[in-house]
Amino acid sequence: MAGTIGEPGQRTFFLQAREGGRVVTVVLEKTQVAVLAERLGSLLFELDRRGITKPPERESPTDAGPLDEPLDEAFRAGALTLGWDGSNEQVLIEARAVTDEEAAGEEPPEVDDDDEDGPDLFRVRISADAARVFVDRALRVVGAGRPPCPLCGAPLDPQGHICPRRNGHYVH
Repeated sequence: MAGTIGEPGQRTFFLQAREGGRVVTVVLEKTQVAVLAERLGSLLFELDRRGITKPPERESPTDAGPLDEPLDEAFRAGALTLGWDGSNEQVLIEARAVTDEEAAGEEPPEVDDDDEDGPDLFRVRISADAARVFVDRALRVVGAGRPPCPLCGAPLDPQGHICPRRNGHYVH
């Protein structure tokens, strides 16, 4: 699931997976959650179109519950990967930790998934139906933030913001 802690404009975004009693939490940027939901929605649409999966006959259940606590973040996600495992009919979502090279603006070295010295890796396999529930929740989480500026699209703070379309003047 995707979720947040904090007030709009000051929120921290999380990606969380649960298996039995084990919970893993990774920190993401808002744009990463939005792109993941968009791309996952596109993947599901394409799988449905090709007849690989079937769209639900009824509306998917909604997930509006809170994140599992305690929120012990494993790492901050850098790269996200999305795929389809046809042999198991599951969606694959991976998040890799930000490496020191990436933080410095450099190209990170290529690392094998099994390399213990490589960046932390969060890998989740879920059904297409569970992915639909994830997309719905992630879009709601992202959409619950600050409203966009009607001129430039940047998020509006409660007091407004300095808008580049208004030559540096405040928009309220």
